[in-house]
Amino acid sequence: MENSNSTPLRHRVAVFSYFCSTGIIFASWASRIPTIKQNLGISEGELGMMLLMMPLGQLFTLPLSGKLVTKYGSSKILSILCLVYVFLLFSISLATSKYQLGAILLLFGISSNLCNISVNTQAIGVEKLYKGKSIMTTFHGGWSLAGFTGALIGLITLQFSIPTFAHFLIITSLIILNTLINKKHLIPVDSKAEDVENAQTKFKPDSLLIQLGIVGFFSMATEGAMFDWSGVYFQEIVQAPTKFVILGYTAFMIMMATGRFVGDYAITKLGTRKVLIISGLLMSFGMIVAVLLPLITAATVGFMMVGIGVACCVPTVYSLAGNHPTIPAGMALAIVTSISFLGFLLGPPIIGFIAEILSLQWSFALFSLFGICMIIIVMNASIFRR
Repeated sequence: MENSNSTPLRHRVAVFSYFCSTGIIFASWASRIPTIKQNLGISEGELGMMLLMMPLGQLFTLPLSGKLVTKYGSSKILSILCLVYVFLLFSISLATSKYQLGAILLLFGISSNLCNISVNTQAIGVEKLYKGKSIMTTFHGGWSLAGFTGALIGLITLQFSIPTFAHFLIITSLIILNTLINKKHLIPVDSKAEDVENAQTKFKPDSLLIQLGIVGFFSMATEGAMFDWSGVYFQEIVQAPTKFVILGYTAFMIMMATGRFVGDYAITKLGTRKVLIISGLLMSFGMIVAVLLPLITAATVGFMMVGIGVACCVPTVYSLAGNHPTIPAGMALAIVTSISFLGFLLGPPIIGFIAEILSLQWSFALFSLFGICMIIIVMNASIFRR
């Protein structure tokens, strides 16, 4: 039973820990994709199809997620589904065929979606305890830091030749421990729970929100590609030694986390428009560097640029959407989030399909255009001219 006597700070720590939990689970999977691909003998195209199972799982539950969280409460859904999420991560290490992997990834996507909605609902509740003070960026920064930690753990396990089974067992143990410590300090009752359901079922986008969503789409497609394919790129194109296969992914995560914690300062000094233009340039140029100079040092630097580039994009468009002049913040955010998240879901499978037809290097080259497309929208859309 949740502890309603917890202080706002204790609630904040508990919710922050769950953001970290979901981040480290996803990063642990991403850090082991090259190993799993190799162990199961999966081609780029087959891997792209397997990666498509996750977004399919998330899309299947999109109409129901808000209703489930509203009916049963975000604290109950989060505490249960986070355990299911990490159990499915552990199950991935037991898969012996691509068909088993695909089935597990479908369920992995479903649990990921439910965790995402419930943990963000909890974050909204904590934010209200702070009397309108914005703390959402801190929570998402925690997800990024946990992603870096997950990548670092993956790097260490590869360095010491620890099998995927043992690696994922360690992560499962950490998540169980976190649940035991922090479950009772989640917000027991959601604030305005009906808004969650409305945000999932009512979509009335205007041109401003569509433009924001497209910018988010390009950023999150790039982000998703880096999560799922950076390790494979280092393995097959850069041909890095096994112990350095996830170096590019780790570098990307470090710079993305760093960028999120300094992003507010950069926007204050430079303005939204300039920050997004710089972000697009870094996304595009970083990809091009990794493609033209597929060497360990150069590719790592390129992935670092991409990490800085994507760091501020999504938080910025979410902030602009939340301040829409006519559409309520919750509904506006739901619209922009839906469009943006499609990029995160579709980016990795697209990389795989292009790699199967052309090559993985060509996939990354084509994705470098996303940063340029983002810049074009930012420079021409009126909402960014301030």
